[in-house]
Amino acid sequence: MSSSAKNAAHGAKNSRTLRTLARVGFAASGVVHIIIGVIAISLATGRGGGEQADQSGALQQLASAPGGVFLLWAAAVGLVVLGLWHLLSAFLDRSSDSGRDRAVHMVKNGVKGVVYVVLGVTAGTVAAGGSADSSDSTRSLTADLLATPGGVFLVVAIGLVLIGVAGYLVFKGITRRFERDLSMPGGTAGRTVRILGTVGYVARGVAFAGVGVLFLVGAVTNDPEKSSGLDGALRSFAELPAGVIVLSVIGAGWIAYGVYAFFRARYTRL
Repeated sequence: MSSSAKNAAHGAKNSRTLRTLARVGFAASGVVHIIIGVIAISLATGRGGGEQADQSGALQQLASAPGGVFLLWAAAVGLVVLGLWHLLSAFLDRSSDSGRDRAVHMVKNGVKGVVYVVLGVTAGTVAAGGSADSSDSTRSLTADLLATPGGVFLVVAIGLVLIGVAGYLVFKGITRRFERDLSMPGGTAGRTVRILGTVGYVARGVAFAGVGVLFLVGAVTNDPEKSSGLDGALRSFAELPAGVIVLSVIGAGWIAYGVYAFFRARYTRL
C-alpha cells in the first residue's frame, strides 16, 4: 500500500463520521443479540413460532416491527461501517512489535470485519424486501463441501475452528478480557458492564460450540441437514436433559450480551 493510500485509510478510520457509525453498528449488533435471546427463550418455553433463532430470524423480526425497515437500514449501514473499521484496524494498527501478536490482531479483526459486513449486507437485503435464511445457507455450504473430494475434512475443520472460537469467547468472558476493548466506566455502570460482558460472552461461546458440534456431526454422518447453524444449535440444546433450563439460560445470556453491546457502543475504544 502506497503512503498516500495508507494515509487516506488512516484518515478514514479515525474520522468522526466512521467512528460514530461504527458505534451505531455495535448498538445494532446489540439489538440482534437481544432478539435472538428472546426467540431462544420462546423456543425453550414452547411459545416460539416459526422464527429462526439466529441472525436472519432476528432481522426478519425487526423488519416486521413498526418502523422496522428504517431501523434495519440504519443497522445495515452501522454494521457495514463497523465491519470496515475492523478491516482497516486489521491492516493499519501496529500496536505491537511482535510478529505473532500482529498476525493474531490481523486475523481477529479481519474475521470480525467480514462477519459484520456480511451481517450488515444481510440486514440491507431484508430491509429491501429480500429474504435471508442462515440455516439454509449453512446446510447448502456443508452439502457443497461434502460433495467435493476431501470436503469432509473442510467441514471438520470448520467445526473445530468454531469450537475453538467458542472456547475463546468463554475464556474472554470468564477472564473479563473484554474490558481491554472498553474505556471502562466506574461505579455501578462498570459493575454492570462486567456482569453483562461475562455472562454474554460465556453464553455466546456455549452457543457457538453447539454450532461447531453440528458441523462435526454433519461431517461424520455425511448429512448436511445436521449442520443447521445457530438456529439448529439452539434447538438442539432444548432436546438435552433439563433443556428448557439450559436454553433459557443461554437465551438470557444472549440478551445480556445485547445489553452489553449498547454499553460497548458508548465505551468502546475506537
